[in-house]
Amino acid sequence: MELDPRGQRFAATLTSIVIALVLITGSGWLALAQAVVFAITAYRPQRGPYALIFKKLIRPRLGGPAELEPAAPVRFAQLVGFAFLSVSAGGYLAGAETLGLIAAAFGLLAAFLNAAFGLCLGCEAYLGIRRLTGRNAESVENV
Repeated sequence: MELDPRGQRFAATLTSIVIALVLITGSGWLALAQAVVFAITAYRPQRGPYALIFKKLIRPRLGGPAELEPAAPVRFAQLVGFAFLSVSAGGYLAGAETLGLIAAAFGLLAAFLNAAFGLCLGCEAYLGIRRLTGRNAESVENV
């Protein structure tokens, strides 16, 4: 399965907004909601809430993508995002606000880099792990 990279950047933009709101409000529930979005998207990238918004509202106005990207690195990145926002939600909801703030800040950094510059840290980590473990980078869908 391959994905439209413009959809990933759109999702990263919405994610950046949500995580910025988490940092501004200190809402563990909002962090938890974003963690759920990450979990859904890690399981089915094309069925994530932000992907559906992109598919219905944005992509018809843009036309087809010039290139596609493999889904496996994106799924891994979503799992990493899930981990950070789960820790953030847990921190905020348990009263460990510093933990919640730090985990959300890391999530915001990664989402912003993807939204603004197209640099997906989770995707790059995925590919780096594949290289370190000696797995063929071209067979990213076999994970």
